[in-house]
Amino acid sequence: MQYSNNTVLHVADVHKRFAGLHALADIDLEVEEGKTHAIIGPNGAGKSTLLNVIVGRLAPSSGAVVFDGQVLTGKKPHEINQMGVARVFQTPEIFPDLSVLQNVMTPAFAKRDGAFRIRMLNPLANEAALREEAEEALADVGMIERRHLHAASLSRGDKRRLELAMCLIQKPRLLLLDEPTAGMSRHDTNTTIELLKKIKSRGMTKVIIEHDMHVVFSLADKISVLAGGRIIAEGAPDAVRGDPRVQEAYLGGAH
Repeated sequence: MQYSNNTVLHVADVHKRFAGLHALADIDLEVEEGKTHAIIGPNGAGKSTLLNVIVGRLAPSSGAVVFDGQVLTGKKPHEINQMGVARVFQTPEIFPDLSVLQNVMTPAFAKRDGAFRIRMLNPLANEAALREEAEEALADVGMIERRHLHAASLSRGDKRRLELAMCLIQKPRLLLLDEPTAGMSRHDTNTTIELLKKIKSRGMTKVIIEHDMHVVFSLADKISVLAGGRIIAEGAPDAVRGDPRVQEAYLGGAH
């Protein structure tokens, strides 16, 4: 399997069939280290199916997914997460009965460096360090002043930022975001754009599925356009924006 040296994620000739439906066909894309790669397309194009294949929630009918030189195909979602892949879901997945701070501390126990075992052997000695990590992640997303609030009481935008902090504390190498601004006000959307730009400045690689073209063109280094389960166009934002196939299939000429 050949791919460039700076490729951190390679989706190689992936197909996914559901009974008679060919949801994904001939999907081949490379995500470069430190870049933001957006995947766009109309409803039903196969975007979320592709993301589910990458994170192991769905097995491809054929093809492979390679992350950092390791084949992910056949691995379980929690194994892929432990390898350095984190995901922000379309609907925020948080623990509503816990505080904001407790939500962020929880995934830290699954960190790959064995910290879980250390903390269980000496939980009191490590409580302060874990809390400090969680507070740093909350500060990164502008949520530190809300750390003691009940998570269920948060607005949708704050729940999204909370989920992002829950990913950041895991220190992933690759962050996957499924419509990170869905349902947000324009103010919350712009705040999220700035947060994701800050993450990008630290070199974190991101794959974003998004319908809001303002978000896509504000963040993406490269865009892949799906329609009917196939990639119909791919390239830099300006090239994709002006592609007549993309305008016909998705953008409707609005650019």
